[in-house]
Amino acid sequence: MIRQLMKKIQKTKAPVCVGLDPMLGFVPEHIQKAAFNEFGETLEGAAEAIWMFNKEIVDHTWDLIPCVKPQIAMYEQFGIPGLKAYEKTVRYCQDKKLVVIGDAKRGDIGSTSAAYAAAHLGQVKVGETWCRGFDTDFLTVNPYLGTDGVKPFVDVCKQEDKGLFVLVKTSNPSSGEFQDQLIDGVPLYERVADMVVEWGKDCMDGDYSNVGAVVGATYPQMSAALRKKMPHTYFLVPGYGAQGATAQDLKPCFNPDGLGAIVNSSRGIIAAYRQEKYARFGAEHFGEAARQAVLDMAADIGSVL
Repeated sequence: MIRQLMKKIQKTKAPVCVGLDPMLGFVPEHIQKAAFNEFGETLEGAAEAIWMFNKEIVDHTWDLIPCVKPQIAMYEQFGIPGLKAYEKTVRYCQDKKLVVIGDAKRGDIGSTSAAYAAAHLGQVKVGETWCRGFDTDFLTVNPYLGTDGVKPFVDVCKQEDKGLFVLVKTSNPSSGEFQDQLIDGVPLYERVADMVVEWGKDCMDGDYSNVGAVVGATYPQMSAALRKKMPHTYFLVPGYGAQGATAQDLKPCFNPDGLGAIVNSSRGIIAAYRQEKYARFGAEHFGEAARQAVLDMAADIGSVL
């Protein structure tokens, strides 16, 4: 699966992932009004609004990007209708030949992780029939229950040619409260990185493993150290744009050949119309604003690689 993602990155010349994290406040009023007129101010109405919003974003950006990353919490908050909108979004993006990274940060004890892996990446047996659930191409995984919590995901990835991005060093301000703590003189995130490399050895897909790592761009020195430690691990990189990381901060996440990382931007793209830089598009043309934001982001990253 990582080779499929890499081919799409090379084809688009844009190591850009659009984060489909549609807070209802990001959805322009005319979209909300249309959804509420049909379904009322209900969970169904909210789900329809975010689906309509997502569709327009995807319709304006799919040809420029290799992948998308819907964050499942933004859909779960609207209950079952929200999860249906998540599934609909995943299917629509896959129909557009986009790689879909399900951002669910799952991870639990073995049997529970196995169920999560089946739900998001694999298959579940119903009677004599094998059925697929959300069926994303990649999934984000929380490793802090150890190998018991990660191995079921790796097993499914091997069976299905799917991929993972395991949380290693995240971009949020308080990440260091745990991740930076020293254990025998070594930061915890580096120990997690070693485990990710180990888990990924049995899941190689060419030069890179299908077991990748989430490495935040907001800590470039740490990113550089992790890049050296993990030469065959693909990085999913949050933190660019709205969280403060610049293109120069991204550079350490990449290998010298310009590969090795895919950079996520969520509100910087999907809510671009609200930025002064893209105000000329207006809320009615939020999809066009998103397209221009993708073009600008790709050019910005390209300028440092």
